Amino acid sequence: MTDQPTHPIPRVESLFQHVPHPRLAELRQKKPPVTSDERVGVNGKIGLAITAIVGTMWCAYIFTLIALISLPAALSTGQAIVIVAWIAQTFIQLVLLPIIIVGQNILGKASDKRAIETYKDAEAILTECLQLQTHLQAQDVVLDNVIAHVKEHHEELQKLSARVGPAPA
Repeated sequence: MTDQPTHPIPRVESLFQHVPHPRLAELRQKKPPVTSDERVGVNGKIGLAITAIVGTMWCAYIFTLIALISLPAALSTGQAIVIVAWIAQTFIQLVLLPIIIVGQNILGKASDKRAIETYKDAEAILTECLQLQTHLQAQDVVLDNVIAHVKEHHEELQKLSARVGPAPA
């Protein structure tokens, strides 16, 4: 047996260097995207204002009353085409539009909540990973100290091993 190991043992930190992903810096500067972020410019603001007004159940109730005002006139004609036109053009378009917008607003809010929760989850995972990285670096220091200690006492261990003999199988 030789006094020195045949292959020098490298320091643990020389085997791995942590390189943070570039996206981490971006994540720390951004907020999670939400629906309202997408409405920019004059047209976007006008569209948002109209949607906020028309997209309420109160607006749906008002449109229902307006549609019902013209129903007797459509029925009095006795013509199927007029009644179908009233259903398609007046009732469906006028009444269902605000109800659909209400549904879309609810879905948008739910989507925003999911985006925020997903962002918070990613932030928590990132924090845990950074703590894990710190833990691993601390273990690297301990491993390097153990390796240095073993190297330091290698000769004594060799002599002891020669005196005691090989370990039983």
